[in-house]
Amino acid sequence: MASLRVRQILLDVLAIDQPDPPGLEGDTVWRRLCMSAARSVPVSGAGVALMTPTGHGGTLAATDGPAEVMENLQLTLGEGPCVNAFRDRRPVLEHDLTKAGARWPGFAPAAAEAGIAAIFAFPLQIGAIRLGVLDLYRDTPGSLDRLQLAEALDYAAAATTILLDRQYATSPGELHPDLADTADSHREIHQATGVIAAQASVPINEALLLLRARAYSEERPLLELAHDVVARRVTFHSEDDHHE
Repeated sequence: MASLRVRQILLDVLAIDQPDPPGLEGDTVWRRLCMSAARSVPVSGAGVALMTPTGHGGTLAATDGPAEVMENLQLTLGEGPCVNAFRDRRPVLEHDLTKAGARWPGFAPAAAEAGIAAIFAFPLQIGAIRLGVLDLYRDTPGSLDRLQLAEALDYAAAATTILLDRQYATSPGELHPDLADTADSHREIHQATGVIAAQASVPINEALLLLRARAYSEERPLLELAHDVVARRVTFHSEDDHHE
């Protein structure tokens, strides 16, 4: 049973009979949850991502530019706190990102350049079911104290409850509209990976690495590059790996 605090969070972010706060008119429940978490923990910003067995499954919401960078980097690079939190089934609490270069050689310096100094990732899971990750960041180094950590865990529990509730109310074999667009985006990345595998004559896992490497080197969102690959505006060749 959800704790009193988790129920309160759910009431706040799911309320439909109250006007949205200024600046949040028309926002999704996911962004309202992220904004509320950022205020209550408190941290500089937040993001929530779907996760799959292969990694980051797409961003449901992000509070601001650095939070969007945080999620896009983890999607693009296939590494970062959310990946570890999901895989290991436990929170990842990195209070000083400048010391995490060995752990995340691609993510840590790029995130730090975007103004992210500390990051805290909480898996959205219940029992054996794993759904996503709630990421919180700070623009200055520093740990979460005991009360802040408890608050962050309550927001992760609320996010898990919302994900489960959305899918429970959806027909078998379908995704709730809140999740479908994000999942469709992830499918396009898989489509692009298949195209690259055929073009460059490489295995699927190597094709994904090629896609991620190009997105990172060209400083492009992974989904944007994947869309161009599927549309054949960008090609990968085994001979020279040039693109048109």
